[in-house]
Amino acid sequence: MGLGASGGSGSPGGFFALRTTAPATGGAHRPLALLYAGEDGPLTVRVDHVATRLGVPERRVGASVAHLGLAARLWSVALGPAALHGRFPALDPAELFWDGAAVSPDDLWWAGSATRPATVAELRAAVQEAHLVPLHEALRRDGNVSPRLLWGNAGSALAGALRELTRWARAHGRPEAAERAAVLVSGLLDHPDLAGTVRGPRLRRTSCCLYYRAPGGGLCGDCVFDHAPRTGLEARPPAP
Repeated sequence: MGLGASGGSGSPGGFFALRTTAPATGGAHRPLALLYAGEDGPLTVRVDHVATRLGVPERRVGASVAHLGLAARLWSVALGPAALHGRFPALDPAELFWDGAAVSPDDLWWAGSATRPATVAELRAAVQEAHLVPLHEALRRDGNVSPRLLWGNAGSALAGALRELTRWARAHGRPEAAERAAVLVSGLLDHPDLAGTVRGPRLRRTSCCLYYRAPGGGLCGDCVFDHAPRTGLEARPPAP
């Protein structure tokens, strides 16, 4: 399996796992660099699949949920080793293969070997600039998805990775890893694209991912709303 194999006490879990060998079951993995360069077919299929599974007629809902999942994977496979080991996989888009039909940890396969030091600048360059910016452009080619929603998802995904990593680190006697992760995430959230996407000590998001629009979707744990907008009730006050 390679880095951060899922399962057992030695790993925070599947979202943090990153294959370093091709999956034995095969699959349709393609370098993310091709997607970013305009090969949108796999992303279109992924969005269609998510929208169908959710039972939503609005394509942007499927696009948002699909994006949230991939953004969470990208942040997790970088932040986990950065916090635990002080370095993380370089994640060059030409060496990071993705299969939109698979789920974590089988969706990502890293064919590289280079690592980067665990700094805010390196994480931003490796994930935000090399992946999220072109991924957002690809999703906007695919349909009507607002930049605010996408960056809100990116901030929420980063905060979610921090929460899960913090929980695991504290449970396994690695408080220094939790502290390192918090410092790194704080620095990442200081960027103009991510600033204000989450707020307060619980890092509650300030925009909505639209999941509530799916039949029976409800609200996410960090949702900006107290009640789904369809109820007519107002959003709860901003977190302090």
